[in-house]
Order: sequence, then structure tokens, then C-alpha cells
Amino acid sequence: MQDNLTWWRGGVIYQIYPRSFMDANGDGIGDLAGITDKLDYVASLGVDGIWLSPFFTSPMLDFGYDVSDYRDVDPMFGTLDDFKALLARAHELGLKVMIDQVISHTAEAHPWFQESRADRTNAKADWFVWADPKPDGTPPNNWLSIFGGSAWTFDSRRRQYYLHNFLTSQPDLNFHNPQVRKAQLDNMRFWLELGVDGFRLDTVNFYFHDPELRDNPPVPKGEAKTLGAPDANPYTWQRHVYDLSRPENLDFLRELRALMDEFPGTTTVGEIGDDEPLARMAEYTAGGDKLHMAYGFDLLNDPHSPAYIRKVIERFQRLAGDAWPCWALSNHDVVRSATRWGAGEDPVAYPKVALAMVLSLRGSVCLYQGEELGLPEAEVPFERLQDPYGKVLWPEFKGRDGCRTPMPWTDAPQGGFTAENVEPWLPVDQRQLPLAVARQQDQADSVLNATRRLLAFRRTHPALIDGELSLVDVGEDLLGFIREKSEEKLLCVFNLGDDTRSTALPQAGIPLQGHGFEASLDGDTLTLPAYQAAYLKLDS
Repeated sequence: MQDNLTWWRGGVIYQIYPRSFMDANGDGIGDLAGITDKLDYVASLGVDGIWLSPFFTSPMLDFGYDVSDYRDVDPMFGTLDDFKALLARAHELGLKVMIDQVISHTAEAHPWFQESRADRTNAKADWFVWADPKPDGTPPNNWLSIFGGSAWTFDSRRRQYYLHNFLTSQPDLNFHNPQVRKAQLDNMRFWLELGVDGFRLDTVNFYFHDPELRDNPPVPKGEAKTLGAPDANPYTWQRHVYDLSRPENLDFLRELRALMDEFPGTTTVGEIGDDEPLARMAEYTAGGDKLHMAYGFDLLNDPHSPAYIRKVIERFQRLAGDAWPCWALSNHDVVRSATRWGAGEDPVAYPKVALAMVLSLRGSVCLYQGEELGLPEAEVPFERLQDPYGKVLWPEFKGRDGCRTPMPWTDAPQGGFTAENVEPWLPVDQRQLPLAVARQQDQADSVLNATRRLLAFRRTHPALIDGELSLVDVGEDLLGFIREKSEEKLLCVFNLGDDTRSTALPQAGIPLQGHGFEASLDGDTLTLPAYQAAYLKLDS
């Protein structure tokens, strides 16, 4: 087991999307008090901590990822005292608390931007990324917003364009300005002194831009697009050389790490959207002087064959060194894995083996709310759509609302999320109600209880928490690797398909029990039925 200072290394972090977890005050929107009420449930899963998506003061044009006050709670979610109560209860239950930090950009309504846009000479004139138009009045370069259109918007007050990698209402801060870096580190210090255990850093590779504002080159014809954005989005047509992942970011991450080191036992996990996400993950977490962990979108996209997963692992192994990844199959930005990977597969068996696979990789794991229930992606009709991203790219891309719908606690029409006579902020998909917590709680073979078994099994095997990993050849249709730490050496094999598969063991092993899967061993031949996993103890 990990000590209290390195709990994050191989830890499992449960992601909570506050708007959709639990509504305690009956207004149809989840809140901090609702999260506190459900922390016993979260602790019962056997996870190490929670990650809260943004709950800060915000105009909510991007649902909290547009912050107008970094040090307060939006009234929609409660008060700072509500957060302190949540923090205290989580710590009583042995849960660490990580919170989102969206420091690359602010809300347009933030006082910093209001001052900055007033003129070109004010104290915060250089706190955001401003640039003159080209002689013909067009934007300074070809950079695009992830949410559609140019990444530049003209402001009549300064007669300049400002940069926004996301919505026009999310202006990018100028991290080349040391005052900006200090101000954001001070904001993070505020939460560390309050007692939080770490941060999830939104768009951690977006902090710096090329000061020369050079155009991004196009993706060469025939080359793969690797960013975590839909193909319908022109953003994926560029190689993002100059608008993100700039070399200056490494020095800032070292500044951030120095702050974290003042608070022993705290941690960071960075979100990386990049043309080369695994390389960036390795770069940002290597050396012990930058991020503790990072994640990309390699397991958050559509490919999911054993061959694809093997290639992801191989590539990371080549690049990693002492870097530390954080893996996830689902989060608040992508279609739920039970649909994205599991469409056409057994809806109960497939989520179990997918979870077993990700919980056995070398690295830490983020588990998204509802993933432990095997929830499929919800259907949200266009007229109920909230996500600005989806509204722009509909119907080719329906946005992110389908993975953000309310958590089903019961099989009542509103899922026990809010009062039955209240319409929640996003509709409850009635297909998810049979998978509600209350329905799965007493079903021994449910995805919920399989998740609990897997997490309990994992805790008893140090090799699965932070042991080394080496891939083994078990054939194209299976995924296999060895996890090893000290005297423990485990062979892990996964059948993600709907047919029985057999493979010759690379070396003799003794099957382990307690994980809930079935496999048979005849001599050196291991046979796994559909959607099953095997764990074997090998001689060290």
C-alpha cells in the first residue's frame, strides 16, 4: 500500500461532475451539499479520492470552466462553508479531495479581463493575449478555437483582437507575464491552505502561446489526427505547433511543483490535448519536478481493440522513463465508454472487463461518476441541449451533455437525483434507471459490485498499484501484460471480445481468485470466455 505522501501513485480517483451528482436543495442542479450526502457511497467503492469538476463563481457559459472568481463557490453550488464541510467529511472517510483548476483562461466577466480590455495602458493591459489586426482587419493568424471558428475576437475598446482557445467568453491569460503566473499560483495556494489534496489542471498544455503568433501548419494529407476533438471540427485540421504545448510551459510547471511541494501529500494531474499526447504526458511528468500525473485522450477515443491498447502502452513505455500516467476510459468531455467502446457488446459484462483492464495498467486511474454502474451515453434531444460545443457542431457532434446527465440513484423517474416534481438541468435518460445504484446495490453480479470487488482485489496486490509493466504476447485477440513489484509478479490477461479465446502462457502461473472473473487453465493453455480476465501469480 502507498503511504500518505504518495497515495496518488497508483491511486484511484473518482470524478464528480457537481451539476449532475446529487441535488440537495431541490432546484434541479447538483450542489456541494448533495455531494457531501453521497460521500459514504463513494467511499464504499474503495477509491482513494475524489476530483470535483469546477464549482467556482462563474457565468456558467461553459458550465464552470469559465471562472469569474477563483476563490469562491458559485451560489448555484452553495457556499465556501459548504465546501469546507465537504472537505471535512471526505477526510473523515479517508478520501482525498482534488479540485479542478482552470487557469489558462478566465470568464469574460472576470474583473481581470474587464480591466484589461478597458484600454492599452491599464495595470492589467498585458494580462491577456492581445494582438493587432492584420492590415486588412482580419485576425492576427490562423489559430482556431476548439469550440468553432477563429480563436480571435475583436474588441472595439482596444481595437485589438484577444485570444480564446475556447468560447469567445473565455479569454486566454498571458502566461508570459510573471504577474499572471504569480496570481494564479496564489489562487491555488488559497485552496491548498484550505486543505485540498491536489488539483486536476484543465488544458495544462495551453498556458503559453508563441509570442511571434506564427500560423499553425495544416495536418499533412493522409496523416492521422490525434487531438481529442471530433473529426467534424476544423480544429483537428491543424498541427498545433504554436498555440499550445510551448517549451516555456515546462518552467511554469516547475514553479507549480515547487508550490505543491510546500504541502506534502498533495498532487496534480494535468489534462493534455495535444498532437502527441503520450510524448507530452511523459515530458510533463518526468523528473519529479513538474506534474505528478497527466492524462491524454488515447483511451478516451473510439479505437479499443487489444491491438490498439497494446500500441498505446508500447508507445508510452518507449517514451515514459520515470513519467507517471493517469488513465481514464470516461470523463465529462467524451461519450461514456459503455457506449463509445461497448456499443454492440454485452452491456453488463463488457464494462466489467474494461474496468479490470484500466485498473490493471501501470499508472493511476480516474473513474467517472456512473462508470461504476456501466451507464451508457444518455440521449439528449436538441431542444434540451445545454453544451455550447454541441450546439455549434450539431448534428455531426452532439456535444458533451450525454455524459453529463444526472446520476441515477434510484429507478424513480428523476433517478433520485432531485425532487420528483422538479425538472433537472439535463433530462434523466430513462434507459439508465434500471442501472441505478439502488437497483445494483444488492445484485452480486452487477457492474457496481464488480467494481467494488476489483478495487478491493487491486488493493491487496502492490504490483497492480505501482509495479512495473511489461507486455506479453498472448495473441492478437487478447491483451496481456506482467505487473511486477518486489516479490510479486502477476500476469494479467483480458478478453475484451464476445468469443472464447485461448492462449499459451509465457510461463507457468497460479490463478488468483477474488476478482470476480472466470478463466480455466489446462497445462500451459489459458482459456478465457467472452469478456473475462485472468490474473496469475508467476514465480519471481
